[in-house]
Amino acid sequence: MINNVIKSNKKLLAFEDAPVWKDSLDFAVKVYTITKQFPKDEFYGITNQLRRASSSISANLAEGFGRNGQKEKLQFYSIAYGSLLESKSFIYLSIKLGYIEKDSQLILQVESLQKQINAIKNSIRKAKE
Repeated sequence: MINNVIKSNKKLLAFEDAPVWKDSLDFAVKVYTITKQFPKDEFYGITNQLRRASSSISANLAEGFGRNGQKEKLQFYSIAYGSLLESKSFIYLSIKLGYIEKDSQLILQVESLQKQINAIKNSIRKAKE
């Protein structure tokens, strides 16, 4: 039940089939693409931090998928959520610094991922009851 697709109740057999994992991977690719345009003096600053945080989301979702216990799954999905919020904070900073357009689709992607990860976490919490 924990690894179900929330809307279709179809059992997932691999993390690669999870829409949230696919979306988080697409988000990381978008971050890598956008940060190529950042100033070179930011390579070890915001660029590196944003890339690491964004790539951590899909990695922790995959690791959580592979865990058996609900508590462990929730821990990794919570870490993925934290990395997502870290990414969001760096996106806002990048917007303020003029590195990213204010109307960037990145924030919309973050908000979509927030909803998806929260739905998974809530599903796990309900299963524990």
